Amino acid sequence: MLEITFMSLLFISLCGIGLILFKKIPSLVALPEADCPTGESIVLKIKQEIKRDIKKIPGAEKFDYELYLQKMLSKVRVLTIKTENKTGSWLEGLRKRRNGQNHNDEYWQELKKSKDGK
Repeated sequence: MLEITFMSLLFISLCGIGLILFKKIPSLVALPEADCPTGESIVLKIKQEIKRDIKKIPGAEKFDYELYLQKMLSKVRVLTIKTENKTGSWLEGLRKRRNGQNHNDEYWQELKKSKDGK
């Protein structure tokens, strides 16, 4: 019964999507093609925007993009190393806890054997 409900819901949904597409395809075809900017042109526009904004700040005429990039990458690297160290310590704690549980399980097994033996 549940499968029939889900199959009918899927069929109705697909029919709805098809109906919407059928109605909207003519208007989509009528739209003019837009020039999609490439990745390089976007980066160039961002650099020009930053240069224009930097000119407004006094004393910032000698802004070095490579130095800024180097500093940001260094910060990302430090953050990555800190994250890796924290994850490693969590894994080590989990392993210790798991090994402790195995030892604890053996203790209870030995206790059951000694009880059954008496």
